[in-house]
Amino acid sequence: MTEKKAEYKRILLKISGEALAGDKKTGLDFDVIRNVCKSIKECVSMGVEVGIVIGGGNFWRGVKDGEGKIERTRADHMGMMATVMNCLAVADMLEQLDVPVRVQTALAISAVAEPYIRLRADRHLRKGRVVIFGCGTGHPYFSTDTAAVLRAAEIDADVILLAKNIDGVYTADPKLDPNATKIDAISYTDMLTQRLMVMDSTATSLSMDNEIPVILFALEDPENIVKVVMGEKIGTRVG
Repeated sequence: MTEKKAEYKRILLKISGEALAGDKKTGLDFDVIRNVCKSIKECVSMGVEVGIVIGGGNFWRGVKDGEGKIERTRADHMGMMATVMNCLAVADMLEQLDVPVRVQTALAISAVAEPYIRLRADRHLRKGRVVIFGCGTGHPYFSTDTAAVLRAAEIDADVILLAKNIDGVYTADPKLDPNATKIDAISYTDMLTQRLMVMDSTATSLSMDNEIPVILFALEDPENIVKVVMGEKIGTRVG
């Protein structure tokens, strides 16, 4: 049997909250979470250092769910709390699979998680522990995609793996335009000028400024995480 070899030493995996809900669309699908964690464990077994940022859209989508009836800052803070529930669920499943894990949050929730400290996160990663970053950036008006790029820059990740409910970047929204075609590779500049908002413009600009490549792929098959880490051409590469 050929030994699996990773293309990257340290990765930042961004998982959308909606992906963790599976077909239910809301809440948590533990079968989905378990399969995702099995793939993460496989990456760790190859010596990959794994940082994770998880969205909270399966519970609350900040300003969208607030519908203008809740002040924006408070709505965003509610979204940060939603990410923590997802972080704890994934952490628990990883521990069930005997993967060492730490949860760090940008807002202080000392009863359930460590505060985010860059040097401590780096030390955990070097020791082979998965580090899950909760509460986004800790500031309103910033998405968890932006948080993923920020944490990737801070921990000096080789690549950002953007695991979403879509299998790549398209020329248009494939749900609205049947002629939309998938793009295998695209520059940050083209993403911004063509307004292909797979990530928001702040996240895209931040990844461009820090020269961190982003690979966007579908989490429908969690094994895609392992395939991307091994260098297989899946999804869309941005950068």
